Amino acid sequence: PREELAYVTCTYRETCINQPDFLATVDLNPRSPYYCQVIHRLPMPNLKDELHSSGWSAGCVCFDNITTKRNKLILPCLISSRIYVVDVGSQCRAPKLCKMIEPVDVFWKCNKGHLSIVHSLPNGDILIANMGDPAGNGKGGFIVLDGETFELKGNWENECEAPPTGYDFWYQPRHNVLISSAGLVPKRAGRGFNPDDLKKGVFGRRLNVWNLSCRTLTQCFDLGEDSLPLSVKFLHNPDAAEGYVSCALSGIIYRFYKACCEANTWSVEEAIQIPAKDVSGWILCKMPAFTADMVISLDDKYLYLSNWLHGDIRQYDISKTCKPRLVGQVFVGGSILRGGPVTVCRDEELKCQPEPLVIKCKRVYGGPCKMQLSLDGKRLYVTNSFYSTWDKQFYPNVVREGSVMLQIDVDTEKGGLTVNKNFLVDFGKEPNGPCLAHSIRFPCGDSTS
Repeated sequence: PREELAYVTCTYRETCINQPDFLATVDLNPRSPYYCQVIHRLPMPNLKDELHSSGWSAGCVCFDNITTKRNKLILPCLISSRIYVVDVGSQCRAPKLCKMIEPVDVFWKCNKGHLSIVHSLPNGDILIANMGDPAGNGKGGFIVLDGETFELKGNWENECEAPPTGYDFWYQPRHNVLISSAGLVPKRAGRGFNPDDLKKGVFGRRLNVWNLSCRTLTQCFDLGEDSLPLSVKFLHNPDAAEGYVSCALSGIIYRFYKACCEANTWSVEEAIQIPAKDVSGWILCKMPAFTADMVISLDDKYLYLSNWLHGDIRQYDISKTCKPRLVGQVFVGGSILRGGPVTVCRDEELKCQPEPLVIKCKRVYGGPCKMQLSLDGKRLYVTNSFYSTWDKQFYPNVVREGSVMLQIDVDTEKGGLTVNKNFLVDFGKEPNGPCLAHSIRFPCGDSTS
């Protein structure tokens, strides 16, 4: 079915507004009088959590069971390390909080903190990746919640297996594999992007391959110093033994694939490289293609990348998975817009700097970050907050005026992207003041769960 609602995580951290983060319910039904509006807000009971990602509780041990309902939404917090469980099944248009796991429980039971990405496991339990330890030092790995009671079970991996950093993950049960990315060190990156942190291990470089059933680390790939691997996606085909990982600071997207079925070993190869731009008026003389998010369409035909710093969304045809082909591109903000403080001195791709984007009389600041794709692949929704501290540093206008949520219309036949000028969710008009919007989920199902 077509999506009619979206649940969007919103934070007030770093905005100077002393209000709790909240889960926004957005009306996506074009026939509704409340289309493009926030119709409900569920405030959290605490301040400065930094709601970041969100994920569904499967509620069923069998993924082939088509009656599985998405009744509970899991909200881990990037800064406070709390975990909220939200009931969206009782009243989908007015969710309510049904459980909260306090940071002290996560700290004492798991020695983990700074929680990031969440997915349901094949057995129905919930797996949450973490970026650090309670003190904010780099520490990868995962914690587990019971899929029915939402009680904290403990760590997923053996303690000695924890990687130095972590962020995202995805898995393929039929190949008994889970693959995770590196992320960054929270207490260093939490102060903002500092060029002096480069080459000091603050920004991750590893892609980790895990045995899903044994919960052991079997392979590690070094993707280069300060490459910062973030988003990990497998192809949706459950038999597929390949996927992609985007490296935010190097601008490289790697394809990972099973190299030897008998030995169950994996390999990586470069699939896409987005060149950095030579600039003046910016923090560095080269601006990397900061690929903050990645989505693959359900038919495994297209891959979408959000380039948070340059400001574009890219659509690649991945019919030949080893040779993605750029077929669509659209700019929805970014740091290289014409008339801004940054001058592009040398650009391998563009002949001129892009024009600013205005929708419904509102100038769109910031760059595209989190994306969500409709089940039919025709509508790509995007928000423009990456992480509140970095938002404040690179896009202060977003912090002052609030995030937006945009819709990009997709040509699913030949490829192509167009900004829908009739769609705008303006989080700058929130009752408690402008906020920063991040993760997007559809209760009917989405392309990242």
